[in-house]
Amino acid sequence: MNVDFLYSADFYGMNANELSNTCMHLLCTAGEGSFVFNERCYHIVKNDLVVIPSPNKVKNLAAHADLQVEWFAADYKFLQSLLPSNNYSIGGSISLNHNPVISLTDKQADNILADFQRLRIRLEERNLMFYRELMGSLCLTMMYDIFEAHSQRDVTERHTDRAGFIVKQLMDLLSTGISQTEREVSYYAERLNVSPKYLSETVRRMTGHSVTSYIDRHTIPILKEYLSDDRLSLTQIADRMNFSTLSYFSRYCTKHLGQSPSEYRLSRQPKFL
Repeated sequence: MNVDFLYSADFYGMNANELSNTCMHLLCTAGEGSFVFNERCYHIVKNDLVVIPSPNKVKNLAAHADLQVEWFAADYKFLQSLLPSNNYSIGGSISLNHNPVISLTDKQADNILADFQRLRIRLEERNLMFYRELMGSLCLTMMYDIFEAHSQRDVTERHTDRAGFIVKQLMDLLSTGISQTEREVSYYAERLNVSPKYLSETVRRMTGHSVTSYIDRHTIPILKEYLSDDRLSLTQIADRMNFSTLSYFSRYCTKHLGQSPSEYRLSRQPKFL
């Protein structure tokens, strides 16, 4: 069973199978512990923050008797939907896949812990009409607090090898909005002078995600913006985005938005009581 949001202070519960669809955010508040991720062992102490998508991949958890942690996990796709396509998380996910531990200052740790506590308090209020919107706003605050700390760590951590360069070039290409019309992996491989297989394997190894997932993450905001413009017909949008048929366009919308184009437009209309 998958979960959408979960808070806990159980270090050994962070890699449960039901969390496989989530992104885990764990803060060490006291003591010491360790775990293995991507075949590397990481040691954590007070004020260390751990950010890991698919935490069920974590193994060999070990804790000293004095270890204390708090963690919050949320559905990964939900978190990604909260952010603009060119956000810091796209580039940041590359370095987090190599090293998921961020050492925080006391102030940064206090901010993250406060974010966790606000989420914990509101977690059980599922009866609220705008529960997911409320949780989304609190998650967004948490993520930007994490981005701030992570960006400071990343100032001195830059990938300079060929694989890192290829991934950066892909992200730069996608940031231009080219995925509005180009969504095939082969197109980007040709632009970067590599084979589709090499590009796919490199991006997966460096980031933990597929090339297609990054293409879609840049395309979906463009799609939503067009669908929010009532002046454009669905046929016009499909043409602008280079979909070969209207039915293919509709299938793409249903897959990535959970609704057909017309249903999505209807859901965006104001509701009057």
